[in-house]
Amino acid sequence: MLERLDQSGWGEGSQVISAAFALAVDKRFRGKSLQDIARFVADTRARYQDGTELPALAMEGMIRAVLGETHLVDDIAPDTAFSAQIAILGTLLHDEDMTDSQLDQFIQQAEKTAAEYM
Repeated sequence: MLERLDQSGWGEGSQVISAAFALAVDKRFRGKSLQDIARFVADTRARYQDGTELPALAMEGMIRAVLGETHLVDDIAPDTAFSAQIAILGTLLHDEDMTDSQLDQFIQQAEKTAAEYM
């Protein structure tokens, strides 16, 4: 996805990332417990070399915001939110292990979703 955004010059890249984040989070966590979210965040932080610098509470809050607790992102700085989205989205996409055509469909859906909110 990042390669495709690089090719297009990123234009509305942050909106596409946000849409992809919301789609992937909803698919993975709809109906899951707070403990499932916390375990995922801990696992995600452990996967990255500087993962301990990723704010666990902000990451959990962002996931929970997609699921309806939108107030949890009110105090998260935009740069922190974007970094967390990239880390979480990267983990979700890696875990999903999509084929190239599935990834293309996912990107198209994210682009369509982003366009609806611009």
